[in-house]
Amino acid sequence: MLTINPKEVKTSEFHSYLLGAVAPRPIAFASTVDKDGNPNLAPFSFFNVFSANPPIAVFSPSRSGRTGHTKHTYENIKEVPEVAINVVNYEMVQQTSLASTEYAKGVNEFEKAGFTAIASEMVKPYRVKESPAQLECIVKQVIELGKEGGAGNLIICEVVLMHINENVLDANNHIDPHKIDLVARMGGNWYSRANGNSLFEVAKPLMNLGIGVDKIPAAIRNSKVLTGNNLGQLGNVEHLPSDDEVMIYKNSGAINEAFEMYGSTKEKLEEHLHHIAKGLLENNKVGEAWKVLLSLHNN
Repeated sequence: MLTINPKEVKTSEFHSYLLGAVAPRPIAFASTVDKDGNPNLAPFSFFNVFSANPPIAVFSPSRSGRTGHTKHTYENIKEVPEVAINVVNYEMVQQTSLASTEYAKGVNEFEKAGFTAIASEMVKPYRVKESPAQLECIVKQVIELGKEGGAGNLIICEVVLMHINENVLDANNHIDPHKIDLVARMGGNWYSRANGNSLFEVAKPLMNLGIGVDKIPAAIRNSKVLTGNNLGQLGNVEHLPSDDEVMIYKNSGAINEAFEMYGSTKEKLEEHLHHIAKGLLENNKVGEAWKVLLSLHNN
C-alpha cells in the first residue's frame, strides 16, 4: 500500500491524490457579485450540505496552488456575503467547465460560458437558469484555513430559498435522479455522471435492526462466492426465515435442479446454491436468497 505524508510531498501532488481518492464530489456552481454589482460565476467541487435545520451548505474556493491568490468568488463574498449555488447536470457540464477559466476580474462568466442569468428573489447574486436546482444563500461565516497556495476558505451558507425545475420531479414531487442527471468531479480531467447503470439503490437500515454480518452462519459468511456487499445485504434483515418457510420454498421446486445435479457432493451443492443466492441478491431478492442459502441445512 502506498503511504503518503502530506508534509513530504508537494502540495500539488498531494492535492491530486486527494481529488482522486475523495470522489465523486458534487459541484457548487457559485454565483456572486462584488460591491458594485458585477457578477461572477465559478464551479467548486469542495462542496456539500451539512444540515437541514437550519439548511446549511458549505463550499470552499481555495487559494490558487500556483500563486496563492484568492478566488474572485471569495473576494466577492467578503464584499457581499450572499451566493446563489446552482447544481450542475450533464447538459451543462462543458459550459460549467468553461466558466472555471481564470478570467480577469470583472469578466462576466455568464456571458463567456453562454449561461442565462436570472434574478434571485432573496439575494443579490443571479441564478443560472439552465441549472435544474438553485439555492439562494446568505453567507453566515467564512473560515480561512491558511494563507499558502492550496489553502481552503470555507464559505458556510444558510439556504433561504430553493428553486427546482419541475421537469426533474417525479409524480410525488420528489427529485428523480434519472431526470436530474447530475454530474460530479473526480480527479484530474475526470467527471462522473449519475445516470443509467451507475444509479442503484441500497436499502437504508432506518426502520429495522439488521442482524449484522456477525450473525450470519459461518458457512455463508466465509463463502468464496458471496461478496462483502452480498453479506451486507444478508445482514440487513431483522430475522431469518423460519425452518418451515425454508422447507416450503425448497419443496416448491425452485431449486430442485441444484439438488438433482449436485446433491451427492455437499461442497459443489453449497457453491452452486451460493451462486443462485448471489444472483437473487443482485436483484434485491434478499428474503429468497436467504431461503436458498438455508435450504442446504434442511437437506
